[in-house]
Amino acid sequence: MLLKEEGLENAWARHENNHQVFRAGIEAMGLSFKVKEGDRLPQLNAINVPAGVNEAEVRSRLLTEYNLEIGAGLGSLAGQIWRIGLMGYASNLKNIWYCLNALKAVM
Repeated sequence: MLLKEEGLENAWARHENNHQVFRAGIEAMGLSFKVKEGDRLPQLNAINVPAGVNEAEVRSRLLTEYNLEIGAGLGSLAGQIWRIGLMGYASNLKNIWYCLNALKAVM
């Protein structure tokens, strides 16, 4: 329903704008993206896990303390990245700030 009301072009713009807010927050924490900027999808973000950080513990704490689930790396990226989605209705500033603040708190 949101897409029909919003329109496809506006939905694309919202996802891109939200990705840029998310990117700024991630980079402000000293984190980086796995995928170079021109090749990223604004809906799915692959964040490099910093050296010395137990990525599974961070995901577990996010889930238990903040009811926030982020994905682990798959295959050869297991243990190396977090997959954080900003998709559809959930792609909004409230959720982005919640995710960034929770991630910062558990790191």
